[in-house]
Amino acid sequence: MKTKPQLVLEDVRRIAAAAQAEALAHHWAVCIAIVDDGGHLLWLQRLDGAPPISAQIAPAKAQTAALGRRESKVYEDMINGGRTSFLSAPLVAALEGGVPIVVEGEVVGAVGVSGVKSGEDAQIARAGIAAL
Repeated sequence: MKTKPQLVLEDVRRIAAAAQAEALAHHWAVCIAIVDDGGHLLWLQRLDGAPPISAQIAPAKAQTAALGRRESKVYEDMINGGRTSFLSAPLVAALEGGVPIVVEGEVVGAVGVSGVKSGEDAQIARAGIAAL
């Protein structure tokens, strides 16, 4: 039977703290979501001033990245590139800002961020993951 790494609460806290630090360093009011490899929510944090809708979008971006095993931007690019049939795929959010967490070649979860420009959302997510 195959074994693989798995996120524990300390990992999630470390990722969240680094993502928050990145957001605060740039004065970005965002929502940060962290999910496990099945897309189940482990962490949700809405910074002061973040739009209420970001609390819905951030987990959706994370779920898309975790279940799809790639950045959510890949799906956004496919759809924007004309592959509109991908709109029928069971994606939660095909928007940039969801980044998978890869450990030892395995996707163990994902971080989704919402509240600023999509590229900035992804920057925050990557900063969180880098703390692992």
